[in-house]
Amino acid sequence: DLFPTLTMPYAGFHDMVFAEESSTAAFLLRARREGVRDFGACMAPMTAFHILQGIETLHVRMPRHVENTRAVVGFLASHPQVSKVIYPELESHPDHALAKRLLPKGAGAVFSFEIKGGRPAGRKFIESLRVFSHLANVGDAKSLVIHPATTTHYRMSDADLVKSGITAGTVRLSIGLESSADLIEDLDRALNVAAKQAAAKA
Repeated sequence: DLFPTLTMPYAGFHDMVFAEESSTAAFLLRARREGVRDFGACMAPMTAFHILQGIETLHVRMPRHVENTRAVVGFLASHPQVSKVIYPELESHPDHALAKRLLPKGAGAVFSFEIKGGRPAGRKFIESLRVFSHLANVGDAKSLVIHPATTTHYRMSDADLVKSGITAGTVRLSIGLESSADLIEDLDRALNVAAKQAAAKA
């Protein structure tokens, strides 16, 4: 009772109780999480150097990123386990016309889609991927995936997820430089595994 900021539910983190998350370092946990949330992460000097190095070849890499992304988007848009693909180059996107005008060379390599089956399907899908790396980063040379409902936003209810603009089935991809055929094979296999699990539970 002497430390309610650590022992009581904190609305700023979806009612997290820091003392329950870490019985030995609750104060440090709250200080770090609030700091990162409110001020952002502090970039290390070596990280800044690597970014500067990477920017020098960005114009060479981006066409491959965009080419791979278009192939993956086309595949996902027709997959029966996917209910929606959200990418500005698709005519179904509300900013399609704007993206076409402002981004004539491509709308980038980061996009999201919605997998059928909600949180369980999303978790199984992530666990079944082999080529994609399960990371919250974006813009890497390797392909990345994140399922917010079971990772970054796992404390939020399905209703709160919708309020924030995502759903329990939202998956975000950052498409890298690998072979698009390998990426599509990886996604197809993982989607089929998620679909089989959903069918078995039904």
